[in-house]
Amino acid sequence: MIRRKEEAEVISVEKAQGGKGHIFKNMMVNASEMYGKGRMVARIVLPAGSSIGDHAHTDDAELYYILKGEAVVTDNDKTEVLHAGDALFTGNGNRHSITNNTDEDVEFLAVILG
Repeated sequence: MIRRKEEAEVISVEKAQGGKGHIFKNMMVNASEMYGKGRMVARIVLPAGSSIGDHAHTDDAELYYILKGEAVVTDNDKTEVLHAGDALFTGNGNRHSITNNTDEDVEFLAVILG
């Protein structure tokens, strides 16, 4: 399967996981296409001032891979700034969040496994 970016379903989500503003999920691969191995592969656009609120991954795991911009992430109780090429992996009951405190969009790959 080949899916071009212009073919991806784009979903706008307000206050994702209790966060601020809205995000855009460019769905590259959905759960029905992952043969039971995962739930989502999406390129997420996090506009200036937006966030995905703190949430846990108990029965699944999620990878954030930063493609563009600067994001503030929380990994349980630790807060760090990530840049393009950096990643955050969360699973096994751990929690995370991501925030864009800049004036430019942050883009990242989000992969949910499980």
